[in-house]
Amino acid sequence: MLTVVLTDRPAGRLRTTACRIVALWAVVSVGSLAAARFISAADDCIVIEDFAKAPVGQFPSDWKASKDAGKEVYRVEEEAGRKFLHAEARDVGIQAAKELKENAWDLTRHPVLAWSWRPRQFPEGAEESTGKNDSVLAVYAVFPYSRFAVESLKYIWSEKVPVDTHLTSSRGFTQVRVVRAGRAGLGEWAEARANVLEDYRRYFDKSDVPKPAGIAVLTDSDDTHSVAIGDYANFRICPAGR
Repeated sequence: MLTVVLTDRPAGRLRTTACRIVALWAVVSVGSLAAARFISAADDCIVIEDFAKAPVGQFPSDWKASKDAGKEVYRVEEEAGRKFLHAEARDVGIQAAKELKENAWDLTRHPVLAWSWRPRQFPEGAEESTGKNDSVLAVYAVFPYSRFAVESLKYIWSEKVPVDTHLTSSRGFTQVRVVRAGRAGLGEWAEARANVLEDYRRYFDKSDVPKPAGIAVLTDSDDTHSVAIGDYANFRICPAGR
């Protein structure tokens, strides 16, 4: 299995030593929690990760980190009977990802990726449209591209960059969209969703969309040399309009 690592810098600010896209299978085979309003598969969505089987206090065994140190950044926690992935990044930027089985995600039937997230501490001074490209919360849909690269759609909760702002990084291999902005909701769970099929066609300007290889998350603070803390839960794939 080939390890693929890409940088995740804004255009013109790439760092060749930055490791920001996780090792991701270089071939195709490859407030309270109750207030979060978790959605189950009963609404025609399919749960692809709810951390229900993951031991509390540990890095989930079916996830991978782009660096070994990532296992210290991410761990499963539980509140009110609900499990989630807790991220605490202290001057680091390490991604964690979950590979999906081949054909597990059919975008023609389930084009929407939905999830729950909770910001707990924004990285101080971060602004993703600048060189201070840190985010308290970021979720990726990842696609195979070649033996040495992947493409990804990155959805972020930004403290300062407006909603629906489109950014690029990794020499265009990562297309970024702000889906939530501002400090309102700090410490509270919120629902997020994105039509991955539409976004891929729009941002990569392609009509032929490959099957997603997996999902990933990134809570990072290495550009601001600060601390970022957030939580992720209940990843689902859904029909359009759900």
